[in-house]
Amino acid sequence: MRIRYLRMGVILVILWFSALGANPVELPGKFVTAEAKISSGGEQTKILKLGRPFMSHMVLQQKKSIPVWGSAEPNESVTVQIGSQTKIGHPSANGSWRVVLDPMVPGSPLKMTIKASGGARIILEDILVGEVWLCAGQSNMEFKLSQAQGGKEAVLSSNHPEIRLFNLTGIVRPDPVAWDQVALERINRKDFFEGKWEACSPESSANFSAIGYFFGATLAASRAVPVGLIELAVGGAPAESFVSRERLEKDTILKKILSNWKSNELVMSWCRERAAQNLANSVDPQQRHPFEPAYLYESGISLLAGFPIRGVIWYQGESNAHNAGLYELLLPALVDSWRKGWKSGKLPFYFAQLSGMERKEWPEFRDTQRRISKSLSNTGMVITFDLGDSLNVHPTRKKEIGVRFAALARHELYGETKAPRSPELKKLEWMKDQLILTFNFSDALKTTDGAVVREIEVAGADGNFIPVLVGIFKNKLMVETKGLDPKIIRYGWRPFSRGNLVNEANLPVSTFKYFIEK
Repeated sequence: MRIRYLRMGVILVILWFSALGANPVELPGKFVTAEAKISSGGEQTKILKLGRPFMSHMVLQQKKSIPVWGSAEPNESVTVQIGSQTKIGHPSANGSWRVVLDPMVPGSPLKMTIKASGGARIILEDILVGEVWLCAGQSNMEFKLSQAQGGKEAVLSSNHPEIRLFNLTGIVRPDPVAWDQVALERINRKDFFEGKWEACSPESSANFSAIGYFFGATLAASRAVPVGLIELAVGGAPAESFVSRERLEKDTILKKILSNWKSNELVMSWCRERAAQNLANSVDPQQRHPFEPAYLYESGISLLAGFPIRGVIWYQGESNAHNAGLYELLLPALVDSWRKGWKSGKLPFYFAQLSGMERKEWPEFRDTQRRISKSLSNTGMVITFDLGDSLNVHPTRKKEIGVRFAALARHELYGETKAPRSPELKKLEWMKDQLILTFNFSDALKTTDGAVVREIEVAGADGNFIPVLVGIFKNKLMVETKGLDPKIIRYGWRPFSRGNLVNEANLPVSTFKYFIEK
C-alpha cells in the first residue's frame, strides 16, 4: 500500500511540474512496473512502460542481442540508450514497442535511459552484463537459502554485488487455506507474480532459492563474471502448469489434461484437492489457479520469454510422480514450449532427478527422468537421491545440488571438461556368467563406504528381480550371473535408495533399468 501511495505522489509531482512548464521528471527505475507518466495539456496522460524483466540492478546476458520492449503512446517514438548504444523504436497501433540492443560484454555498471518523444522517461541504474539463468520448478527449487543445511552461515556471507537476484514470488502460497477475493481476482487477471532485481546480500539471499544461490555463487566464482538469477518457483505446482497452452493442445494425449482439470485424473489428486481448498471462496466456475495447466506459463514464463538467458535449471516432479508415463511427454513439451518462447531451439535445460524418499512411485519416476535426459538435446540431469530424506519431501542438503548444477553447466556448456559429472552407463556387455558395465565420466568407480556395491538386481523372463554379486575391476562393474538367464538389470530401485556406487568425485550413479541384449 505504501508503494501505491508513493507512486501516486510521484505522478502528482510530475503533473505539477509539467503544468508549470518544467523539464520532464526523470524517474529512477526502481518500481516493479517501471512506469513513467507526464501530462499533456492537462487532459491526456502519456504512458511509458517497460517489460517485466527490465529494472535497475538487473543483469543482461553477455554476447547476445538484447531485445527491450514495453508500451507507449502509439504516436510517439521511444529511444533506448545504454552505454554507447542508442536504439529507436516506434510503437504499434496498440502501443507496444521493441528495440534490439547489440551484444555487450561485462564491464562497469551501466545506466539505461528509455525516453518517449512526448517527454516521459525511465532511468534504470546499476545494470551489469554477465550470465543470466532461470531457476524454476516447485517447492524444492523454491526452498529458501535460510532454511537449507548451512544456509544461515551462507546468508551471513552472501554480500556478492556481482550476483543479482530476481525473486518472482506468488501473491499467495498454495497452503491448505481458502484465498480471499482480492487474491482470486488477481489470479484471474494473471497478476500472480511479484518481485524485483536486487543485489545479492544477506537481506535478499535469505528468501531466495538455496539451490539457485549455491549454483550462482559457484558459477560466478568459476566464470569470474556477474551472474543474474531469476527464480520462478511455486510449491506443489505440476509440470503441466508451466507448459504453454498451444504446446499442450498440439499433443493428442496432453490436450486431454486441459479438460476440466479440477476433476481430471491426469492431474495429481493432491494438486486437485489443494486447489479446491484454495478456491473455496470462489463462485466463478472459470476461476483460475496456479496449478491449472498452462497457468504459470501464461502468468510468469511468458513475461520473461525473450529476455535473453544462458539457460535453465529445473527442480520439479514431485507433483507428477504418480504418472511417470505422462511426465515422459510433459517434460519434453515444457522444454519445447520454453525454447519456442525464447526463440532458441538449443536453450540449455538442466534438471534435478527426484531425491530418495519412501514413495513407491519414485524409482520408476527417477528412471523416467534419466531416459528423458538422454533423449533431449542440450539437457542434463543432476542426481540427488543420495541427498534425500526418507520421510521429508524437502531435504535440506541443497548446497550439493546447486554445486552439481554448476558443475554440469561448466562441463556441458562452458567447456570445462575437468568439471565433475555423475557416471553414466556407456556399455553393457554380456559374457558367459557375467555382465560387464562400463561408465562414462569415471576414472575410478568405487563405493561411498568401501563396502560391496548395493542394490544391483537382475530379472529373468518372469520379471522377478533378485540381488546379485557385484565387483569393481579396472573401472568396470562385474555382475555375477552364473546359473541365471538375465533379461533386465537395474540399480538403486528403492524409493529411498542406499545405492553406494560413485566415481572418484563421489558423484553417484543414477537409478537405472536396462534390458539386456545378448
